[in-house]
Amino acid sequence: YQRRVREAVVSTQSTGSSGINAEYGQVDIPSTTGHFGILPNHVPTIAILLPGVVSITTEAGDIQKFFVSSGTATIHADSTVQILAEEICDVADIDGNAARAALEASKSKLASASSEADKAAAQIEVDVYEGMVAVA
Repeated sequence: YQRRVREAVVSTQSTGSSGINAEYGQVDIPSTTGHFGILPNHVPTIAILLPGVVSITTEAGDIQKFFVSSGTATIHADSTVQILAEEICDVADIDGNAARAALEASKSKLASASSEADKAAAQIEVDVYEGMVAVA
């Protein structure tokens, strides 16, 4: 399990930035305050992401789904949505068997963790792999 910060920028217009760049009709995100949808002209907001699926619906109605492990989403006044995630991948790229095996290993690590730091790190892994298993 490696952590890499990735950026996704979605907007009502192409921005030309690095990472995932898409024009959208709606973006749905999993946050600590619940799952919510973002439409163009959404009120500027900052949200903390939970492990789960970010769905980007284009104006044509096509849906792209990405798994995020954690991170933040910033909705800007110009209708761009910036997603900074520790890990982000296409849902179709998740190997369900590998995710289940990693979940079991993470649960074992949590059960045997002795320090609070080790318990916290193992719990984060469990949360991420539970999210991956749920969408695989």
